[in-house]
Amino acid sequence: AGLNTGQRVVTVQEGPLYRTEGSHVTLWCKVSGYQGPAEQNFQWSIYLPSAPELEVQIVSTVAPSSPYAIYTQRVRSRGIYVERVQGDAVLLHITELQDRDAGEYECHTPNTDERYFGSYSAKTNLSVIADTLSASMVSRVLTHAEGEMVELTCEVSKSTTQHTHLSVSWYHLQGAEEHHAKEVLTLSKDFVLRPGPSYAQRFLVGDVRLNKVGNTTYKLSIGGLEPSDQGQLYCEAAEWIEDPDGTWKDISHKQTGRTSLAVMSQGRDVSVDITAAENSLSEGDTLQLNCMVGAQKSSSRRFQVLWLLNGVEVARVDPLGVLIWEDEYEERAKLGQLQAFKHSNTVYVLTIYKVGLKDNGTYRCSVLEVKTPGDFHSNQTSLSSGIQVNVKPIGYHMRLSVSTSVPEVMAGDALILLCEVQGTTSPVSVQWWHLPPQHSGPRVLVAAMEQDGTLSLGSTYQDGRTRGSLRLEKASSGTFTLVIPNTLDEGDGGQYGCKATEWSQGQSWTVEGETAVTVSSMAGLGLHAMLRSRIATLRYGQSFELVCQVSASYTFEKVPVSVGWLFQSSPPTGQYHELVWVFPNGTMVWGAAQPHFQRKAQLTKAATSFRLRVHDATAADEGTYQCEVEVWRRNTPPLGQPAATTRSNAVGIKVVLPESKLQVATEESSVEIAGGGDTAIECRIVFAQSNSQFAVTWYLLPPPPADAPPLQILRVDYSSILEYGAEFSSPAQKSRFLSQRVSSNVFWLRILSANSGDQGRYYCVVEEWLWLADGWYKLGEGASGRTTLEFKLPERELQLEKTNHSISAREGEEVTLHCLLQGARLPTTHLSVTWFRREESGHIRPLLTLCHDGAIEYPRESLAGRLPLRRPTAGDFSLTLRSVEEGDAGVYYCQVQEWQQQSEGKDWAPQASARSGYTQLTTTPPESTVLSRICSTPPLLNFILYLPLVLILLLVLAVSCWYFKFRK
Repeated sequence: AGLNTGQRVVTVQEGPLYRTEGSHVTLWCKVSGYQGPAEQNFQWSIYLPSAPELEVQIVSTVAPSSPYAIYTQRVRSRGIYVERVQGDAVLLHITELQDRDAGEYECHTPNTDERYFGSYSAKTNLSVIADTLSASMVSRVLTHAEGEMVELTCEVSKSTTQHTHLSVSWYHLQGAEEHHAKEVLTLSKDFVLRPGPSYAQRFLVGDVRLNKVGNTTYKLSIGGLEPSDQGQLYCEAAEWIEDPDGTWKDISHKQTGRTSLAVMSQGRDVSVDITAAENSLSEGDTLQLNCMVGAQKSSSRRFQVLWLLNGVEVARVDPLGVLIWEDEYEERAKLGQLQAFKHSNTVYVLTIYKVGLKDNGTYRCSVLEVKTPGDFHSNQTSLSSGIQVNVKPIGYHMRLSVSTSVPEVMAGDALILLCEVQGTTSPVSVQWWHLPPQHSGPRVLVAAMEQDGTLSLGSTYQDGRTRGSLRLEKASSGTFTLVIPNTLDEGDGGQYGCKATEWSQGQSWTVEGETAVTVSSMAGLGLHAMLRSRIATLRYGQSFELVCQVSASYTFEKVPVSVGWLFQSSPPTGQYHELVWVFPNGTMVWGAAQPHFQRKAQLTKAATSFRLRVHDATAADEGTYQCEVEVWRRNTPPLGQPAATTRSNAVGIKVVLPESKLQVATEESSVEIAGGGDTAIECRIVFAQSNSQFAVTWYLLPPPPADAPPLQILRVDYSSILEYGAEFSSPAQKSRFLSQRVSSNVFWLRILSANSGDQGRYYCVVEEWLWLADGWYKLGEGASGRTTLEFKLPERELQLEKTNHSISAREGEEVTLHCLLQGARLPTTHLSVTWFRREESGHIRPLLTLCHDGAIEYPRESLAGRLPLRRPTAGDFSLTLRSVEEGDAGVYYCQVQEWQQQSEGKDWAPQASARSGYTQLTTTPPESTVLSRICSTPPLLNFILYLPLVLILLLVLAVSCWYFKFRK
């Protein structure tokens, strides 16, 4: 259904199929919808239950005489072969099904089409079950008169677990027609009685019947015996199973021994028949021949019987039972190798024990009726038909095949060799030998088993500590298994051979076979690991999968493997941490460095690939991943050093957080205050995600000319924790600068009792934070526009000295910085002053503030002892700097404000403001330090040593100049 015209379709016999061990099995396969030649090729493979992913090729029509290694012996001996039914259909034959033949069979057709289109193979499952069918009947020699009835019983049973049916049939053999048995009567698998053609009429009239008289007993009755019924009768049982396609298949046949039947005729004629229990024998077997005489009233008649081989007399038995051997047989009879006797007046037996090749030929018996004792001339003679007896020499049917299920193994793997001996009748002895690769000889004995089961090991294999305890087992009468538990190295490869010897009657027959085995070392055989991921950049919360693909130049699926997953977080730290190790027995050991992976990681394995799947990716999962693969020898536990190891390439995974939608108002604005009051700077969020939280940081850019970086005033994080900047951390500043959230999207910076020192440009930076699976994450940030804060004071200005000064002070000294207010002021006003220092970095730091109420505030309490504010007069706000330090260097200035109370009980407000000129303070080291520095310099030290002499010379020169000038 759904196939297009011209689409190739391969069909194989539908499974699962159940067949008994030892039976002949066929599997059909056909192809349709193909292009190219009418004769298509077919290739058969098997996937064994022990390695369901490993394809083992069996035989192909491309090269039917070149089978694959482990099936060489069976294919070449026609134990397995492909029969072409027609150009596009074949049958796979397995003539003697073995337990190891169970598995999934694949029929593949090589492409002959212009393009690949359709299916090129199909699979079916074959299960091998035990053959539990049995059939038995007591072998007897019966004599009945014509017209009488004979009854025979057959025991048939089975114990198969699958649902099967039985059929039971009776057959008749007459004379030497060994291969032309006539069907008497059959109870079919459908429980229907069906007579053979020769007995159909007698079945209809009720003379031939078959009854089931118990759970396992079937009775055949033949009434009205006729001379044609004389011969041998036996029972055959068959077991049937229904295949998935609805057809019934016979999966086992069993045949009983034979019962000889002699029918005496009502007339005077004598009939003779000869039978053999088995006519195809090997040397040493026993041959038994029965000569049956059929005659009316035989008990009152006299017969002489002659045994003939190829027309030559062997022995005769006279009417009185006296036995006479021919000369060449008499010696063998004395040794007990021959026996002939009269069983009854109608049955005569010839037995040859331990037959030899000279006993081959056609046997007959001749019967002479003697009417008058001693008169053998005028009596009637009857001759039986001939029966051919074939005696094969010892070992004639003997065949041997050597195989291994895995011809290529890794060092440390077990090596299992199978030696199958067929066609033997006596116990055999077996020897296993080994020829290492590239060795011309001699062959090394591995192990041997005698006929009685005695085992012995070759000297190289006796130490069980090297290769383990070798096992040589006899699985069945002709199947021998050699197991080397632990191969050492490449030297254990090469040729392995099996020699089987059958012993009988002092003679022996030997057959040999061998197979090639390759043992490879894992080290240096191309173990590689490649790591890949379908996506390298993923969204937060998305899952990702890493695939560690491993390749090697050996059957990787068959060796113990440990796989480790490694992780290095981002940004790189230079060190990988172990996430998890998976050992060959399935044990997982998680690393302690990244415990969160254990909760959300999933590990899988498929053939030669290992997968790590991480669910709900977070920022903690961002980084670089690697896989490390360790391969161990198969029969060695994962302890110590692995046989081979490799580490993959690195794969980076980037986890992208949700995109920030934050927008902050960026309009520029300004605020003017008259002074002394409170004001607020607004920070407004235009747009953000509804479930976001915000952190707000306020900054101040001081007014020109200071070209300084912004000062952080305060920060409120997403959990409302408040933190002040270094310049605003004093209690006075904390009490004046406050943060307030007015609404969900509006934040204020409130400035209490603002003064002129608060002038500048204010702005906020808003950070958007979002709670994700494992914590808070910052998505983005935005800065607002600048808000300029200005003071608008009355027109009157204070007269403050504007002269710039430069002064120098030694470290440790005291220096005074002047701030003088000139001119008169209103008596109802108060003054406030703030001293500032601008550092080399450009930062302007307030040092102290004298408030209008006389209180002095120090932003840094440590400066209180070093910066006393002395006021010798009302307008003098000079600042004294005690114990000058190197870090005190900088530019100083003061800012004075005039305050006035608006009315009784009202607040004070600034009325005027002025800023002084700048004073540049330079610090120098103290004198002792200068001198020590000078003296510590070698050139100056020399100068100091000669300084007195130089001064004397200069003094003499000066006196001389004065003397000469005076004389003039």
